[in-house]
Amino acid sequence: MIVLNDAMLEKLKLYAQLTRLDKPIGILLLLWPTLWGLWLAARGMPPLKELVIFIAGTVLMRSAGCAINDYADRDFDKHVERTVNRPLTSGQISGKEAVAVAVFLAVLAGGLALMLNATAIQLAFVAAFLAGSYPLFKRFFAIPQAYLGIAFGFGIPMAFAAIRGEVPALAWWLLIANVFWTVAYDTEYAMVDKPDDLKIGIKTSAITFGDHDVAAVMVCYAIFLIIMAWVGLSEALAWPYFIGLAVAAGIALYHYTLIKNRDRALCFKAFLHNHWLGLTVFVGTMLGCSAS
Repeated sequence: MIVLNDAMLEKLKLYAQLTRLDKPIGILLLLWPTLWGLWLAARGMPPLKELVIFIAGTVLMRSAGCAINDYADRDFDKHVERTVNRPLTSGQISGKEAVAVAVFLAVLAGGLALMLNATAIQLAFVAAFLAGSYPLFKRFFAIPQAYLGIAFGFGIPMAFAAIRGEVPALAWWLLIANVFWTVAYDTEYAMVDKPDDLKIGIKTSAITFGDHDVAAVMVCYAIFLIIMAWVGLSEALAWPYFIGLAVAAGIALYHYTLIKNRDRALCFKAFLHNHWLGLTVFVGTMLGCSAS
């Protein structure tokens, strides 16, 4: 039996902070699109095995991504107000520890992926590459949030591969929709750090969009909802799906009231509130599939 002393408990607490287990919003924003994909691929409740694998894999890969992201940004985060006290940036854990945690979690996620079919396993390698390479895109890509949207949404084609053994066009349309949603909410997030990011030279959508950042967020929300509505029509989903999208549209309009004056605290509130938008779309998808 392993007995954890105070030093070990403190270290585990720091690892939880490194992987953002104390701030699960990122896990939820990654989980909702994955669940959309699972339910639409199965046209209802997916098999329990695949459901458990994808939920656990989402938690593990998001946590691994946070650790590797902090390692890649360890020099930049020292100059950002919101990140200066993170465990790695503040020196409470070492870079080697952060990499070790990321590798350990990625290996666990890989073990889960091996329980899926061959097509899903192949896509898992692509998903791992996307997650690991995202931090580099902030160095040179004008809208790294779009790349993040691909990484965050790649559970969608993996879900279709796991359930159907193939990835139809529907899955890629869902992925595209998720890219626009991600650009919307992560631009809100980037608006919080915009003054710091301008100083240190990191590229973000909030900087690229400039004075049109609020309009760009709302346009991305609109495109996301339009694509999702088309998905519902093409798949002949029942009316609860469209009620869910209508509520999601109302949530997006509420976000406009939060971000329109670019108040940093309210922009962060809007970002966090996207969990409810994703949940609403999921509930609509779940009910729309079961009633159609």
